[in-house]
Amino acid sequence: MNLKIPGALLLLFFLAACAQIPGKTALNASKPTQQAEAGQSKLPNQDLTPPILFDFLLGETALQRGDQEIATRTYLKLARSTRDPRVAQRATEIALHSRQAAPALEAAKIWVELDPNSVTARQTIAALLVNSDRLDEARPHLEKLLASEGGSIDEAFMQLNSLLVRNSNKNATFELVRQLAQPYPELPEAHFAVSQAAWFANHFDIALAEMKQALVLRPEWEMAAIYQGRILARTSNANAMEFYKGYLKTYPKANDTRITYARLLLVEKDYVKAREQFERLLAENPGNADVALAVGLLSMELREYDIAESNFKKALELDYRDPGMVRYYLGGIYEKTQRSDEAMEWYRSVTGGSQYIPAQIRYAVLLTKKGKADEALKHLQQLPATNNQQRAQLIIAESQLLRETGAYQKAFQLLSDGLEKLPDHVDLLYDRALAAEKIGKSDIMEQDLRKLIQLKPDHAHAYNALGYGLAEHSDRLPEALELIEKAIMLSPNDPYIMDSLGWVHYRMGNLNQGLSYLRQAFGMNPDPEIAAHLGEVLWVQGIKDEAKEIWQTALKNNPGNETLISTMKKFMK
Repeated sequence: MNLKIPGALLLLFFLAACAQIPGKTALNASKPTQQAEAGQSKLPNQDLTPPILFDFLLGETALQRGDQEIATRTYLKLARSTRDPRVAQRATEIALHSRQAAPALEAAKIWVELDPNSVTARQTIAALLVNSDRLDEARPHLEKLLASEGGSIDEAFMQLNSLLVRNSNKNATFELVRQLAQPYPELPEAHFAVSQAAWFANHFDIALAEMKQALVLRPEWEMAAIYQGRILARTSNANAMEFYKGYLKTYPKANDTRITYARLLLVEKDYVKAREQFERLLAENPGNADVALAVGLLSMELREYDIAESNFKKALELDYRDPGMVRYYLGGIYEKTQRSDEAMEWYRSVTGGSQYIPAQIRYAVLLTKKGKADEALKHLQQLPATNNQQRAQLIIAESQLLRETGAYQKAFQLLSDGLEKLPDHVDLLYDRALAAEKIGKSDIMEQDLRKLIQLKPDHAHAYNALGYGLAEHSDRLPEALELIEKAIMLSPNDPYIMDSLGWVHYRMGNLNQGLSYLRQAFGMNPDPEIAAHLGEVLWVQGIKDEAKEIWQTALKNNPGNETLISTMKKFMK
């Protein structure tokens, strides 16, 4: 059995996979000169005596049979007796392969002792010592490795923290890296390594100062600029964005920095400026489908649907890796712009990928809106579900279509059947609670929503639905208000929760407060049920003309909405 483990693979066993410069292994182990182990020590002239031959056969036979422990013990014995660096290397590799740290370290010590010029041997023992939290012992080996790099010492420093990252004592690691970097004050990569080690040890001021020095020494170094921005963002996204903006003014082709800046703008929900950055990226990289998709998504968020559509189609032309997802977004644009036939075509064209089920659900919803509810239900029932999440999605979609056609009892039963198989599925619990409320089972509604809140305490809509349900079907108005206030704390800009807050205040007799919240909700989303509530409060306060106008406009846009129609009949006799 020819067991040969490359130098990079050794670190996988003991240090986990490390982020490395593409094409380079830790401390530049793959350099041909190092692979040849220039200046390798003279090999011993070892006689192949019967005991030695027996041990070799024993070790190889153990490997063939998968007995790593015997193989490791046998090759370690051979390393001690033969004093041959090749045997010590093989003993080290076998021990590493079987994850036996102590024998690996002993074999690596013999290997380094016998072949002190071997970069691979020093890499291995350094990794083992670091992983064993023996940094003082690792330091001389790391110093020699850095000194041996010559012209590639910059790359060696860039890999240093990858080697040390698994050590749990971050302060000790930081001190070690700082000591290793001291002889190289003019090397930007040395300052970068100290900065990273300082960051991991929570010495953020030092991390920032060292990264700044790296950029002073090498101003065009984009990676250092990105990291400096990330350090700044720990305390202030605004400072980080200002830094990136200035850097991009000096280095406008720093595309990775521009992407990082754009992502930070997205975090701050500054979609206009984020899109500007992605548009600049697209101008310089017209063949990049990911950037085209990003511009499309931001444009859709900004409700600039023409721009979104053209960029989504561009992403398709550029063979985006998940074309079904792009087609789903295109369907969404056509649906939002009242082009339902074209939207249905886009949804139907999604034949796979991450958005296959959601696309088919939207197709069924549009069929229902065209008065083809039976066809829509049949379409959903024929869809294949490959996992529990998809099964739940289809059950919920079918139940929503049943509710829209007034088949509340069927919807409730469908969801109950689903919960028998998936009893803790939060979306099924939520939808069954809504269905239960429609058929007068307020006890089950409350039971499901309280269980949902227990399973997911940050579910804003569960608090909202429970509060609204209590306000509608009981006299527990103070409790309802408390639940809805909890919901608004979790999701302060949700129009439906704002509507519930206004409605419960109205039910409690706080007309002005209720009207204020309902106006805010309607301004965010002119939903027909919000329109019904707002109109009712306006009517009760004597503002009847505005109430009529809101109701009539909402009815025109949402013909057949039961809540709206029943509210209008109640007051406009």
